[in-house]
Amino acid sequence: MEQHNIKEIVGMEAVDALVKSGMKLGLGTGSTAIHAVRRVGALLAEGKLKNIMAVPTSFQTMIECEKWGIPLFSMNSREIDGRLDLVIDGADEVDPENRLIKGGGGALLLEKIVAYASASCAIVVDESKIVENLGLKFQIPVEIISDARIPVTRALEKLGAEAALREGVRKAGPVITDHGNLILDIRFGKVIDPAKLEEELNRIPGVVENGLFTFPERRLLPVIFIGRENGLVERRPGRTTL
Repeated sequence: MEQHNIKEIVGMEAVDALVKSGMKLGLGTGSTAIHAVRRVGALLAEGKLKNIMAVPTSFQTMIECEKWGIPLFSMNSREIDGRLDLVIDGADEVDPENRLIKGGGGALLLEKIVAYASASCAIVVDESKIVENLGLKFQIPVEIISDARIPVTRALEKLGAEAALREGVRKAGPVITDHGNLILDIRFGKVIDPAKLEEELNRIPGVVENGLFTFPERRLLPVIFIGRENGLVERRPGRTTL
């Protein structure tokens, strides 16, 4: 089965399994999560879902929600009040403990705010995203303010990382995030402690957020929906705060 078909199947499966009418719902970013957005829109249009309040995690997702007529809110909206029932999002890597690297699409800041403020989290991926150790294949994104580029790079190098400024595609110059920041993509070339590194990276002055999602309080771990090449979807259990 083609990868884009796998992504569509797994995105739809997560919505059908978990999304209920009346939910405050976080909707993620990327080529797999977008199929979850479209499924929510289709079910709303058919009347099979009602009263969904959606918080998009990027401009891309917001625009897709608008196309499908999905009611949009922010985390600051009175109706949302800073808490969500469920977020459905993708990931760039998933390890055996359901910890993640996210941010390949540059939306890691709001993705983490939304994920860490939700009672339940579902991650939709194809099987190529499943790894034994985070960060050996895919870079770890670090969102920074532009004035701190060199100091943050030096601090990352002291931690043993190689850092590269993310450059735009079909755009001259660096990627600018939805919040006006830059992204450094970092590699260590060795096995990392994801939870420890997530905390260490965010202690560096000038770092806004990083793409390690380890859910450090451990009350919440995402359920992982894994699309397989044969068209089947494997569901790896997580943990919710509900």
